[in-house]
Amino acid sequence: MHRSLSLALLFALSLGMRSLEAQATPTPDPVRPGTTPTIAPQAAQPGKDVVHQLNSAFARVFETVAPSVVIIEVTKKSDGSDTSLDDLFFQGPDDPHHRHLPESLQSEGSGFIVRQDGFIYTNYHVVEGAEKVEVKLKDGRDFPAKVFGTDEKTDIAVLKVDATNLPVVQLADSDKVRVGQFAFAIGAPFKLDYTFTYGVISGKGRNKLLETGGYNIADYLQTDTSINPGNSGGPLCDIDGKVVGMNTLINGLNRGLGFAIPSNLVNEIGTQLIAGQKIVRPWLGIRIETLGDDPSIRDFFKGIDRGVVVRTIEADAPAYKSDLRPFDVITSVDGQPVTTDTQLQHEILKKKIGQTVDLGIWRKGQTMKIAVTTGELPNDIGQPAALEPTPPSAPQEEATNKFGLQVQDLTKEIASRLKLKAQQGVIVTDVDENSIAAAQGIQREDVITEVDGRAVTNVASFRDALTKADPTRGVLLYLDRKGGRTFAVLKAQ
Repeated sequence: MHRSLSLALLFALSLGMRSLEAQATPTPDPVRPGTTPTIAPQAAQPGKDVVHQLNSAFARVFETVAPSVVIIEVTKKSDGSDTSLDDLFFQGPDDPHHRHLPESLQSEGSGFIVRQDGFIYTNYHVVEGAEKVEVKLKDGRDFPAKVFGTDEKTDIAVLKVDATNLPVVQLADSDKVRVGQFAFAIGAPFKLDYTFTYGVISGKGRNKLLETGGYNIADYLQTDTSINPGNSGGPLCDIDGKVVGMNTLINGLNRGLGFAIPSNLVNEIGTQLIAGQKIVRPWLGIRIETLGDDPSIRDFFKGIDRGVVVRTIEADAPAYKSDLRPFDVITSVDGQPVTTDTQLQHEILKKKIGQTVDLGIWRKGQTMKIAVTTGELPNDIGQPAALEPTPPSAPQEEATNKFGLQVQDLTKEIASRLKLKAQQGVIVTDVDENSIAAAQGIQREDVITEVDGRAVTNVASFRDALTKADPTRGVLLYLDRKGGRTFAVLKAQ
């Protein structure tokens, strides 16, 4: 029996027992001494009534919401692979994933009507690459639909059908959702249209569920409500039949891990798409992590307990044009303290594009402020064009260290040929497999510009800096990677 229903029944039975205790006191059976008489059926009625009320409340949720839910049938051209989010989360890590796919793929998703004149919210991944979209209503009507607008980064899309007087959902304030409250999903899992499932809100503020180039926008609601492929884009509702979120991700069959985009974010993006507005967001162009997430570098931050570490500065990004450096720790944005990477991103999202923000910075024991002017978040983050590996013209010289690196002097000719912005340092020509350098993500054509704060100008200075470094504590390398700036910490094992 489902946990939530079990709790409800226990609650109902407890009420019933209290009623029984109030109405009946055991007395000796005149016929059979030592026994108690049978309780009259009406004495158990209060507990039974509670179950009936719960039963009616659940049924009303479906009856209220289902007419506004649509089943979305999508026809896509196959590209030889299936990378939908549903399959990604539904498949286990060891499941076979290679199979022949037909030229045309048909799939189902879900959505919900938000305006009587035919606007529907669903997931972007449900309709991505669609050649044909049709929606089906609970009353049996079918409509062709067009994709009116999409926002890939939040996985939200708006569809439009040519119809009027359609039933619409009511949207709840997702900020007021409480962990533990009932949650209900309606959708088409495994093409079983208008399946109704229930559970509870298991968590709030879940993020980093997908690889998004280091940029997280949605803080998902977590639920144990049964969600399966086909539920994507459908509503997650509360006990009043109001939509608190859009179901979007699952993590395995019957694992009790489903995720929904909060309704406030869904409606914010959806309203802009319906108005024909381009979705634009501010960004600084940095990859970040919460201080403490990487224990291997914690010893480098003596004197500071909280903040956000700058891991990488993207090429030509707003932060690249400022004095911000990798390994800086951001502690505040315009005076507002930030202690996690999620907090920092939310603070930046509140700003306007072109607005200058003052970042509180901790750098090697010193505090300072650095001004950065926000730019517009590009569609592709941190995806520089791949450069063909070019053998260096000068003989390679292997760095005398334990880390599995081979480097050579960075000459103007090599920098020009590889289109590198760095003009000084040593260029990585090879990284040994299974080495410490490989484990830290150092790549061929990375340019090492500093070692533990010492500038590197050639192989000799690189070797000298390594000699003076403490490999047991960790050696901090500053890297220029195809125009971006980042760092790595090499620690002897």
